[in-house]
Amino acid sequence: MSDDARPLAVFDLDGTLADTAHRQHFLEGRTKDWDSFFTAAVDDPPLRDGVALALTSAEECEIVYLTGRPERCRRDTVDWLAGQGLPEGGLHMRRNGDRRPARRTKLDILKRLGRARAVRVFVDDDELVCDAAEVAGFTVVRADWAQAHASLKDAQEREGRT
Repeated sequence: MSDDARPLAVFDLDGTLADTAHRQHFLEGRTKDWDSFFTAAVDDPPLRDGVALALTSAEECEIVYLTGRPERCRRDTVDWLAGQGLPEGGLHMRRNGDRRPARRTKLDILKRLGRARAVRVFVDDDELVCDAAEVAGFTVVRADWAQAHASLKDAQEREGRT
């Protein structure tokens, strides 16, 4: 079967494949240090359950990564994915300066992917993103294997940063 015929398995990064707990402190308080938050992503430990699901999914699906991280983080993100032994796959990132809520930015990209190829599963930890994807008809796996952080949820929804 050619790659073009394989369905897609679409994975979020932060809170799904990457444990962001060590960098949450950059988002606490009134002044958020976004540059440091994203710079520290290179040191994220992998989330074992998410990585295992990605590796299993790669047996039948083409893997695609869909993150709210800004485009300026692409090189570090590509290096991190490779360093974790994750399958190669397309990487869709938020445009620099895009502050729309994650549920809008990710759903727009997910719908675009779904018009071109079958999406077998979408894996994300953000409840609002998962809800929107389910309403749009996608099969969703809610990544509940990492501790949720209020500062990251706020960043995803209200500040449109990740």
